[in-house]
Amino acid sequence: MQRVLAIYDRTTNLLSGKIFESGALLLTRLALAGVFWSSGRTKVVEGTWFTIDETQYYLFEEFGLPISPQIMVPMSMYAEFFLPLLVAFGLFTRIGAAALLGMTLVIQFFVFPEAWWPVHSLWAAMALVLIARGGGLISLDALALKMRQ
Repeated sequence: MQRVLAIYDRTTNLLSGKIFESGALLLTRLALAGVFWSSGRTKVVEGTWFTIDETQYYLFEEFGLPISPQIMVPMSMYAEFFLPLLVAFGLFTRIGAAALLGMTLVIQFFVFPEAWWPVHSLWAAMALVLIARGGGLISLDALALKMRQ
């Protein structure tokens, strides 16, 4: 029994180390960034980077958001390009993840309230993990911290 517990303890220590955690944080960053990047791509004319598809204004009108579609469409489109890049590269990870969590909550409460489980809850969980733990060792945040020391 002691041998089994020793193996368990070694395995737990290995899996809770910085390297394993950083790999998990990298995967979490890429997964969350991919969701919002893909959404941002649906808002632009195919083959362009930032030319907004006019149908987006009509869709946002249907959502009945408290802010004008003329403001919300460009704001959400730019956020869905810029914030995922920050999160994917691990630059200002906590700030980018917090902003994506805010977007998730807006989508949840104003756009698709029926999608909490399993979609929005997973996005929120990924964002909360990144807010709590940061980008990990495999991030520009870690590189910047190392350069400052």
